[in-house]
Amino acid sequence: MEQSYKLYRVRELADNDEDFVAALAAAFLEEVPVDAERLKIAVAENDYYNTYQAAHKMKPTVDLFELGVLQDLIVVQDWGKFEKADEDCTRELELVLTAVEKATAELKADFNL
Repeated sequence: MEQSYKLYRVRELADNDEDFVAALAAAFLEEVPVDAERLKIAVAENDYYNTYQAAHKMKPTVDLFELGVLQDLIVVQDWGKFEKADEDCTRELELVLTAVEKATAELKADFNL
């Protein structure tokens, strides 16, 4: 349990209420994979606005579950925010997407969702 994500801060936020922890895990599963797919498409299409929006929306949850890719997500977010056409954020995007995939699979298994 808890390999690619950490629950320390989630439990702290939930005041160790395990039902609330499970609800936060379910919220992660409902929101983050959808936002990650939106992010992936936006970067591929050089859609700076949607890149920024999706990355910005994902940041608090990625941070809360400590996926270890917050800095990479910020690079992708800033690529969109500042329309950095001359820069490539593909490596950072892949790190974020991989972390989200791993955490999604583990959260589903760990919380039977």
